[in-house]
Amino acid sequence: MPVSPAPRPRRQRPTLRHERACFAEGATLVCGVDEAGRGPLAGPVTAAAVILPARGIPRGLDDSKKLEAPERARLAARIEACAIWAVAHASVEEIAALNIYHASHLAMCRAVAALAQTPCVVLVDGNRIPRDLDRPARAIVGGDALSLSIAAASILAKVARDRIMVDLAQQHPGYGWERNMGYPTAEHRTALRDLGPTPFHRRGFPAVHKILCPELSLTD
Repeated sequence: MPVSPAPRPRRQRPTLRHERACFAEGATLVCGVDEAGRGPLAGPVTAAAVILPARGIPRGLDDSKKLEAPERARLAARIEACAIWAVAHASVEEIAALNIYHASHLAMCRAVAALAQTPCVVLVDGNRIPRDLDRPARAIVGGDALSLSIAAASILAKVARDRIMVDLAQQHPGYGWERNMGYPTAEHRTALRDLGPTPFHRRGFPAVHKILCPELSLTD
């Protein structure tokens, strides 16, 4: 007798569980914050902070990495229309001065500070709370897949940063930034070797250093 295949487990989607836990403790405004662009070889790192409305949350919010670009753009427009939100950046120069980890936290702090209303609690994607964040906060590992507020922030951050890279691609053609968004694809690595770096390349990144200075990398 043929055996029926086991049903595929349903993919977990973000919920309001973490936000509701904060509300149960007395919070009235809960913000989610996330960043985009820690891994690329070029461009800023971008963060977004989002306070979702009590009603009318857009359907389909999810970790931005699990959404196609058109769906991210559609959801970003809906988030911007209904939520309290802000987007902020840390520049290539700040990444070089601080390192990418602290620069991403700087962008997060800037996004939270730029909100039109001050949140009672900030839900941060990751395992660390930015040291300069001046609000009570909770770190949630994989938060963009667990919290709707963080998922919304991940979408805004990704869409905003992608738009920056598309604009920069017009100023610096040949690297394919309009396609790879600055990530270390084969196309981008080849162009960096052949064309050299731009002012927007993260020269301190080991991958960039190895391409620009292969003779030094061999002796490291």
